[in-house]
Amino acid sequence: MELFVALREIPWSFVLLAGLLGLLVGSFLNVVIHRLPKMMENEWRAQCAELAEQDATAAERPAPPTYNLVTPRSACPSCGAPVTAAQNIPVLSWLLLRGRCASCKAPISGRYPIVEAATGLLSAYVAFHFGWGPEAACALVITWFLIAMTGIDLDTQLLPDSLTLPLMWLGLLAAAFLGRGAEPIPVDLQSAVLGAAFGYLSLWSIFHLFRLLTGKEGMGYGDFKLFAALGAWLGWQMLLPVILFSAATGAVIGILLIVLRRHGREVPIPFGPYLAAAGWLVMMFAPQLVEPWWALAR
Repeated sequence: MELFVALREIPWSFVLLAGLLGLLVGSFLNVVIHRLPKMMENEWRAQCAELAEQDATAAERPAPPTYNLVTPRSACPSCGAPVTAAQNIPVLSWLLLRGRCASCKAPISGRYPIVEAATGLLSAYVAFHFGWGPEAACALVITWFLIAMTGIDLDTQLLPDSLTLPLMWLGLLAAAFLGRGAEPIPVDLQSAVLGAAFGYLSLWSIFHLFRLLTGKEGMGYGDFKLFAALGAWLGWQMLLPVILFSAATGAVIGILLIVLRRHGREVPIPFGPYLAAAGWLVMMFAPQLVEPWWALAR
């Protein structure tokens, strides 16, 4: 109880606590970004093997080693040396090790401390922006989900159902139990349900219309589900600003990549990161960014 009183009376203690928690969560998100696509691939391979083999043969096949977000223990991909607790301190360990494995001196990607630092900083800013309360807790959950999905989509062009769907359902539950309509998040239940439905159906319609006209697929079903999740949290009123910001940002970056010749015209560019960034910005700065649209929608 004393901790809660201190957090209410001294906002900076809450900001610091959220930042430290964000660093720890960022370390876990690195695991999610790295392992979740591999877990999905292992599941797909197992399903294909079951379909291709006789039941008797499949039953005799030894079970593959356990691979999930907890097992096996984190290890260096080059030499296999396990990562100790002292080597797993967010950001600090990477700096002390100078970005190299303690055993074989192989380089460690700088993305790990970047994800950890970004998660810590964004979490601290969420706490500073919303203050102590359910709004900050909701915003932290959204932030962490969006960071994980951004990393996975950049790596694999996948947005796993195991992230998009829970985020959507959490938004609907938050609207049902916490939504009052007076705060940016969570919104009232009607706005959340309509946001989830319109978010999914709008991109689903655009996808099928684009495929009908061009014979190509312009985006994936994961984008529909992520947009639905953002609609569940932000309400149907914020769908248009989110899609406009994400489309504009994606178009500018895509053109720059083509001009700089770092991307061919036929190479797909993941849309999820732009949706995630636009959704987070609208969540944090809706009054400043979209005040005219907000007034019209309400």
